[in-house]
Amino acid sequence: MIAKLRIAVIGAGYWGPNLARNFDAGPDWELVAVCDRDRARAQLVADRHGGVRVVTALDDLLTAEDIDAVAIATPAATHHQIACAALAAGKHVMVEKPLADTAERGEDMVRMAAAAGLVLMADHTYCYTPAVLKMRELVREGALGDILFIDSVRVNLGLIQPDVDVFWDLAPHDLSIMDFVLPGGLRPLSVTAHGADPLGAGKSCVGYLVLPLEGGAIAHVHVNWLSPTKIRQMIIGGTRRTLIWDDLNPQQRISVYDRGVDLNLQALHDENRASSTVSYRLGDTWSPALPEREALGAMAAEFAASIREKRAPITDGEAGLRVLAVLEAASRSLASSAAAESVAPWERELIGEAL
Repeated sequence: MIAKLRIAVIGAGYWGPNLARNFDAGPDWELVAVCDRDRARAQLVADRHGGVRVVTALDDLLTAEDIDAVAIATPAATHHQIACAALAAGKHVMVEKPLADTAERGEDMVRMAAAAGLVLMADHTYCYTPAVLKMRELVREGALGDILFIDSVRVNLGLIQPDVDVFWDLAPHDLSIMDFVLPGGLRPLSVTAHGADPLGAGKSCVGYLVLPLEGGAIAHVHVNWLSPTKIRQMIIGGTRRTLIWDDLNPQQRISVYDRGVDLNLQALHDENRASSTVSYRLGDTWSPALPEREALGAMAAEFAASIREKRAPITDGEAGLRVLAVLEAASRSLASSAAAESVAPWERELIGEAL
């Protein structure tokens, strides 16, 4: 039998209890401790898992010799400090989205993990759902053809966050999915952001991102804290087929349409351009069967596998950096009245080869 890896969860607020539950239930992990400055809050989480150790000081946690890894579920502004301290203590690190509050700090975390030979994993939870894993498979095997557009909608009523705008709160989910699904990851040519604050909250509560992609494709993201209805949907259109993901439809999360537009390129060069150059393809629709399992359980298993196999996880620090680069470009675009902003380039050699 393979010995279990030992992990501590840092942060017992909204997301930490979910992480603790999955690490405690998984076959790869032993939940050793819960760390939070609020002892009572940490104790509530610990008591659900056999009364594991409660720690209120980060230094006390990181000096413990019975911990192999930590999972960080704290505000984004604290990720860099906590992750770097954990890496310096020789712990593998998993970080809740977004990886950090700036790309510069995210790059520092990735460099530090690579230099120490440790795993740094971004908790891009949606990438471990059966639906998104199937989307990645269909895109990468060419079932949709060349990608023409991606249109994503993530809207709901609240919660208006005190420390970030709607882009930094909701868009990381959609951006991480795009990064996971697209071959080569999400590398837009530019980012244009339009945001509105109709409530006077001091930050964008409704927002739209436009991301031109290589080859003439385009991605669009709509995020909104003010919608009375909740929508979690993404459309990926290709030259062969179009895929629709509806996360709120458990009976049919993915639908694939053999429908689209075919352009007669030859006719465009004919003298008689009045003739029809466009035809519409109306084929079948099908929905792949998907297993039902919790994404966090699959995420925990991947974290363990990457540590044991000494490799980068499928949502590694570099994936987190690509998402951060788009978010930072979106913030610059908002500050410059919706001007198109280039995405800060970074290369693998700047942050070291993956494990």
